Amino acid sequence: MEIKLLQDNGQLGAGIQASPEVFEREYNEALVHQVVVAYQANARSGNRAQKDREQVKHTTKKPWRQKGTGRARAGMSSSPLWRGGGRIFPNSPEENFSHKVNKKMYRAGMKSILSQLAREGRLNVVDQFNVDTPKTKLLEQKVKAMGLDSVLIIVDQVSENLYLAARNLHKVSVVEPQHADPLSLVQYQKVLVSKAAIAKMEELLK
Repeated sequence: MEIKLLQDNGQLGAGIQASPEVFEREYNEALVHQVVVAYQANARSGNRAQKDREQVKHTTKKPWRQKGTGRARAGMSSSPLWRGGGRIFPNSPEENFSHKVNKKMYRAGMKSILSQLAREGRLNVVDQFNVDTPKTKLLEQKVKAMGLDSVLIIVDQVSENLYLAARNLHKVSVVEPQHADPLSLVQYQKVLVSKAAIAKMEELLK
């Protein structure tokens, strides 16, 4: 599989040969959906809490007498049927949102995403990617010169200059191969991978 080399002026140059095992997989939409949903679910902190009818602070006095009013029977205002009452099945901080995905499935899903990105021309390789000074404006100009807007940059090792320059650009993210996640790969319009990072990703996804 040949992945085109993106130059600093935005032109495509001669590509490099990448592993067909990683970059020539068939697109498995169901598997990709499962992997992305599992990644989002596992990122949830589960810190919200609601109260049941025992925990809400309401009087236990009967609102009105049982019969003769013409209204429905009511025992107390903390009933879940009432506005401001407790929840029937309240959310608790201990709630577990995690989804289990086997390593083999996760790797297959990542390969499927990378292969589809390569087929669509959304995945390109660069010799190396860095900035001389930790300036956001400098990185923004470099990305625009390459004809990119929303981009995920995967480099072998994120330098401090590159990290500081990219952290304030919400459409640009810089990660190392081991931290590339399925959601970011799908979310960004373009993915740039350095030559050293390509080799590392192939090794990680064996």
